[in-house]
Amino acid sequence: QVQLVESGGGSVQAGGSLRLSCKISGYIDNGNQMGWFRQAPGKEREGVAAIWTDGGDGTLYDASVEGRFTISQDNMLSLQMDSLKPSDTAMYYCAAGLADWRLRLPPSGYAYWGQGTQVTVSS
Repeated sequence: QVQLVESGGGSVQAGGSLRLSCKISGYIDNGNQMGWFRQAPGKEREGVAAIWTDGGDGTLYDASVEGRFTISQDNMLSLQMDSLKPSDTAMYYCAAGLADWRLRLPPSGYAYWGQGTQVTVSS
């Protein structure tokens, strides 16, 4: 049974940093990419960053976080968030198990999801 558990969320002031982690347990037998997503109240879930599961070169970021967020994977999937803005406030989710020939950000198609961790940025 595959499980994804996020941690690292919290409350920070604008300009601060947080590092989110996603611990993945179980065997994922499909998919070649993982990603981070967020959902603010009243808004649809959106992709933040994506990375290849096998450690291949290449990452993809939404324009709103490019240059401020860094996705990485080692023993777990991580998202380093710097220069945080109030507009980054949302529930953040990690996901795995998407198969596609290119990295992509829309959340559709991912097989496995975590429960989310809240990030709140105050001005």
